[in-house]
Amino acid sequence: MDRRELLIAGLSLPLAALARPASASPLSFLLDAGAQAAALRVGTPFGAETVPALARELAAQPFQPASSALPEALRGIGYDQYRDIRFDPSHSLWRAEDWPFQAQFFHRGFLHAQRVEIYEVVDGIARPVAYSPDLFSFGAAAKPDDADLGFAGFRLHAPINRPDYFDEVCAFLGASYFRAVGRGQRYGLSARGLALGTADPAGEEFPVFKAFWLERPAPGAAQIRVHALMDSPSAAAAFTFVIDPGADTVFDVSMRLYPRVDLARAGIAPLTSMFQFDAGDRVGIDDYRAAVHDSDGLALLNGAGEQLWRPLRNPASVQESLFLDRQPRGFGLMQRKRAFNDYGDSEARYDLRPSAWVEPQGDWGDGAVHLFELPTADEYHDNIVAFWRPRKPLVAAREHRFDYRLHWCDRHPWNPLLARVEATRVGAVVSAGRLPTAAAGAGARRFVIDVAGGGLQDAAAAAAAAAAPAPHAEVDASAGRVANVVAQPGAVAGTWRIAFELDPGSDPVIELRARLLGADGTPLSETWLYRWTA
Repeated sequence: MDRRELLIAGLSLPLAALARPASASPLSFLLDAGAQAAALRVGTPFGAETVPALARELAAQPFQPASSALPEALRGIGYDQYRDIRFDPSHSLWRAEDWPFQAQFFHRGFLHAQRVEIYEVVDGIARPVAYSPDLFSFGAAAKPDDADLGFAGFRLHAPINRPDYFDEVCAFLGASYFRAVGRGQRYGLSARGLALGTADPAGEEFPVFKAFWLERPAPGAAQIRVHALMDSPSAAAAFTFVIDPGADTVFDVSMRLYPRVDLARAGIAPLTSMFQFDAGDRVGIDDYRAAVHDSDGLALLNGAGEQLWRPLRNPASVQESLFLDRQPRGFGLMQRKRAFNDYGDSEARYDLRPSAWVEPQGDWGDGAVHLFELPTADEYHDNIVAFWRPRKPLVAAREHRFDYRLHWCDRHPWNPLLARVEATRVGAVVSAGRLPTAAAGAGARRFVIDVAGGGLQDAAAAAAAAAAPAPHAEVDASAGRVANVVAQPGAVAGTWRIAFELDPGSDPVIELRARLLGADGTPLSETWLYRWTA
């Protein structure tokens, strides 16, 4: 999935094309070109159950891929030519009314050949948003003659950085991908409607959003409501997104999923990101920058209230990690490093990329957060995926509901009393002789974990005054041998450092776990998790 190519949709599966008489079924809402013109004049009733009814009926029928036919002048263009096709902001939906949101549209072409139907909903009536090539400038690409090519997706704008400018807040483009930013941020990681068969040797299935309904915002509204119809060979679904832009941009997401087949490998609330290297993973890296990633860790708040942090890696082979849970409180791919010098890239500005935190609403039951880490040789391809997978398969011919709040944020707070992992550093043990003789080995590794915040400053002050025993580190390993565990105050007030050495011996995979504890065994930091591989 190429990040530079606007969330590559070339892997996605075609949309369904259904042309039926207007009186035949709710699916007639997806109209052919002739009926579109009539609907534009008259409109179609729209309510809260319209899209779920479409999804239910769609799931009861065999999946039908649609044609992605385009004029060769658009189908055959490259990435740079596609980027030259720009929507004219003067034609933005709702611009003339001076309302708090505006919508702009993506043209079809290049890898985004499939048509996506887009409707505006006003007072319970939906009308198609009319396409015209005059809405776009085409740069080096040839302006098409066809007056009804339609759109590939859309983006929403709102004044989140200053009151006199409509910033791009979110975009829906390619398969079921979407992404957003908060105040002062730049696009980074993405979310998806549904993940199916991620990293499966048989190939991943990419559901697509085939239609959107944008509810016209009221004057002065702080939120906007968007509905989406998703389809794939294995399932159909109805989504509602209530989008609230700001310092943190928040999506309240409601998904009603209708499988055509039993789904044993479904991913709910999937997040997709990129991690190439950092201080803990620089093997073979020859780059002036200190780090290159859109996310540096997976954060979890499990049903038992334990706060976990798993640094990301760029592995030599595909890695899947499972974090079993019941009724999870939250998970997300986070970008914790926030200083420019953490990266040193003045163009990509990884320090401004958002984190994404999924906060389940209601009972999600038993399951696991799955983390996939795939090898990548560059910063242009997403190689990290995280999502929730229910323990039991999602049964066909039934409705399955998942509601969640998705925060596009800088730092999302959990337990303010716990210190958070700020950095993980890994390197060779300079002198293996520091390890016990029986454990020494040429492959021994040294781990250094910096934690900050919470009650650490008070704990350090009490220890310095001899008023209380100093905090200590608890380190566990599933295999190999751990030695020389050290916990000491950091150079900056309110920070602490945990260090230890690991001799893996002949073990190819070792799961590590560490945290900082007070003298009475009370956790002072979140729990650090790490998978070491040979």
